[in-house]
Amino acid sequence: MDKPKIIVVGASHGGHQSVLELLHRYPNADVTMFEAGDFVSFMSCGMELFLENQVTDVNDVRNFRPEELTKRGAHVLSNHEVTAINADAKSVTVHDLKADTTQDYPYDKLILSSGVRPKSLPVPGADLENVFLMRGYDWANKIKAKLADPNVKNIAIIGAGYIGIEAAEASSKAGKNVTLLDMIDRPLGTYLDADMTDILSQELKDHGVALKLGAKIEGYKGTGSVTAVQTDSGDVPADLVIQAAGVEPATEWLKGTVDLDERGFIETDPYLRTNLPDVYAIGDATLVYSQAAQTKVPIALATVTRREARYVAKNIFSAAPAAPFSGLVGSSALSVFDYHFAASGLNSFTAARSHVTIQSSFYADTLRPSYVPAKNGNPQVCVNLVFDPQTHRLLGGAVLSKYDITADGNVLALAIQQHLRVEDLAEADFFFQPGFDRQWSLLNLAAQHALGEPQF
Repeated sequence: MDKPKIIVVGASHGGHQSVLELLHRYPNADVTMFEAGDFVSFMSCGMELFLENQVTDVNDVRNFRPEELTKRGAHVLSNHEVTAINADAKSVTVHDLKADTTQDYPYDKLILSSGVRPKSLPVPGADLENVFLMRGYDWANKIKAKLADPNVKNIAIIGAGYIGIEAAEASSKAGKNVTLLDMIDRPLGTYLDADMTDILSQELKDHGVALKLGAKIEGYKGTGSVTAVQTDSGDVPADLVIQAAGVEPATEWLKGTVDLDERGFIETDPYLRTNLPDVYAIGDATLVYSQAAQTKVPIALATVTRREARYVAKNIFSAAPAAPFSGLVGSSALSVFDYHFAASGLNSFTAARSHVTIQSSFYADTLRPSYVPAKNGNPQVCVNLVFDPQTHRLLGGAVLSKYDITADGNVLALAIQQHLRVEDLAEADFFFQPGFDRQWSLLNLAAQHALGEPQF
């Protein structure tokens, strides 16, 4: 029998994991990966480390090198843009960007991991010089050069999410005057509740980052190069603008062939199959089932994509998979100067977006017993728990401290995934040693506080 031909579109996390899984599970398969870019698998989530000179080289900030897959038997073709799916013929049309030629490639199975692209605000002046995006290899090099340019003194960053915060911190550490702008009223407001964002807002200000929140961006000013960001409450001087105002699915090429929702996300069934036979979709260009919200939502995380890829590869030759994809919790972490936080599941914003009724509890304390002074390593720590007010099932949570307690975010993720209740977390059996924690561990205490129990 001929080798089954499996094509994977996109070389980021989803494409990488798909190829690894396929080669491992089906040694007889003919696996081909197409990537439109000329640099395979740049990790944009590692861009801040590159900008702050914390990596070996920009060419190392990647998931994998093509030869790591080709030596296993895969075909990895960069500068090859898939432009169409020919469902009846079971082939894809591919444009070789270097040779400027087009060729059809047949498939037996097709996995789409086309991802997203950063949004450029549709405002006047968006085409001025020094109006940048913050995603991908080329933009990383351009931003790095500007951070080293003494003529760039004022940097305006549009968007106060993860990428905007990373851009703000890197720019501040490079000695620039930084202004962080967003239309929402607090930084990281879609990731954390107000108790924690209030702390981080002050941290940003303490490190010289000016916050201009609740602002509407009306345009970029300048002749040739940008000189200011125009908002509804005044202009912000800017020699460089870094746009980190969200992403959109890179799915225009699929319109009319693959079913998309009104925002351009690829529609999939519970088995991650599209409307086309033998065509699957994973990653940021799809919506994923949230175990906490119990509905499909956008969760643009590498951890999500890789788990989807693993599921698809496992079931790609199954006419009827034994079980649908179970969905994910959605967990992430970030440093904001001296603070570190990790968040999992729902918060007030995402719960409201999914029409989920929640109760939340904020707890602040010290990590170790009170007889250990702060100067000897007893930091302030914060925990936010989100749960169902009727059943007390945990639906979300976050931890925050200047001490790195982000591993507790993984504990929360597992608790949410396993449908634990606040009562379960309140009594969970964690270790105690005063060099590390307290008789009741931090998450025990946070859960006990949520239940209204006396403080230990």
